[in-house]
Amino acid sequence: MKITIFGTGYVGLVTGACLAEMGNHVLCVDIDAEKVARLKKGDVPIYEPGLSPIVTKNFAAAQLDFTTDPVAAILHGELIFIAVGTPPGEDGSADLSYVLEVAGTIGRHLGDYAVVVNKSTVPVGTAGLVRAKIKEQLDLRGVEIAFDVASNPEFLKEGNAIEDCMRPDRIVVGSSSSRAIEILRKLYAPFNRNHERLVVMDECSAELTKYAANAMLATKISFMNEIANIAEKVGADVELVRQGIGSDPRIGFQFIYPGAGYGGSCFPKDVKALGRLAKSKGYNARLLSSVEEVNEDQKRKLFSYIEKHFSGDLNGKTIAVWGLAFKPDTDDMREASSRSLIDSLIAAGAKVRAFDPEAIPEAKRIYRGSSEQLHFADNAYEALQNADALAIVTEWKIFRSPNFKQLADLLKHRVVFDGRNIYDPKEVEAAGIAYFGVGRGRSLDGN
Repeated sequence: MKITIFGTGYVGLVTGACLAEMGNHVLCVDIDAEKVARLKKGDVPIYEPGLSPIVTKNFAAAQLDFTTDPVAAILHGELIFIAVGTPPGEDGSADLSYVLEVAGTIGRHLGDYAVVVNKSTVPVGTAGLVRAKIKEQLDLRGVEIAFDVASNPEFLKEGNAIEDCMRPDRIVVGSSSSRAIEILRKLYAPFNRNHERLVVMDECSAELTKYAANAMLATKISFMNEIANIAEKVGADVELVRQGIGSDPRIGFQFIYPGAGYGGSCFPKDVKALGRLAKSKGYNARLLSSVEEVNEDQKRKLFSYIEKHFSGDLNGKTIAVWGLAFKPDTDDMREASSRSLIDSLIAAGAKVRAFDPEAIPEAKRIYRGSSEQLHFADNAYEALQNADALAIVTEWKIFRSPNFKQLADLLKHRVVFDGRNIYDPKEVEAAGIAYFGVGRGRSLDGN
């Protein structure tokens, strides 16, 4: 099938590469000429395991191509995906200007029937706005060209996006058109061979499904962080509690890991946007507000531990930070807990020596390189040089089995603040290192 994808960001590029891998002819369009040129050379601008080889292979096979020409892209596709950004506005609502700009472009140049598919995460009712925008431009041209609009939200996890795309748990398709549904059913048939994964519904329900899924997962994380905070007060170990409740199949183990808060491009934005949508309809989504509030507090957790340990005086102290990305297997630092910690440490007069296997280039872009207070190390142990303490922010596998004796020798104050609970407290303490995890039955406030 001939497929056009507007946007070569995370969702657009992963979707395009995986659809090309299944034998489709995919043309991705982006306004960034430099990015398009890089992609044509096989230079993938984002880190996602397994993505680069698929892009390179399918570009070489002429199954995947990139362009800055929207007209050629629109005329190419029988399916036209919109996968552009929907950044949050100041009030938390999703900004649809990029989505509607693409819709207008489609209307100005559509030459034959196509299914326009919203892949971007958009508020409920956006399919109708896209349909109206395309129709408006067709009317201005004085032409009648049939088209359909569908909602097909993505459920990709950064760090596991290729697997999620190639072997999806479910494929949600929302459309009021039987013709569009059948075309999408044909497109996704290769992903559907083992068992039926297609979940068909109306556009509004599909749009809400995406927000509801992310809000549910964010809720599980914030709930577990609440339990961790209670565990500290009562002297319980939240890791044992997690095992106790996770073994209940109604709860499960996924997304019940306490820690330093969630980040990334989806959860923070989507929880805010869903709450804002509810408010615009006259409903106060109290649970969503609490999920967001707990998470913001949790992002300050590691700093509060460090500050209390050093009796409120961090001026001149050096803190090693392991992990900058919001989660492992990505270089994405959007809303990352590391940013909250680094900003707080620097504001308190501390120096930071940070290491991450993939996110240092992004961190240097955000912080405009190294400085007297912020140094990016070449490896984990270099980050420990002259450090008073170590803070774990991202649970990369490379951090899971360190040499604790070496840590003890390098750290001036021999203390580890584990923001992801990846270590056994007894093992760390056996090496002569003080250990503070999240909700591990040990509180720094003495309660």
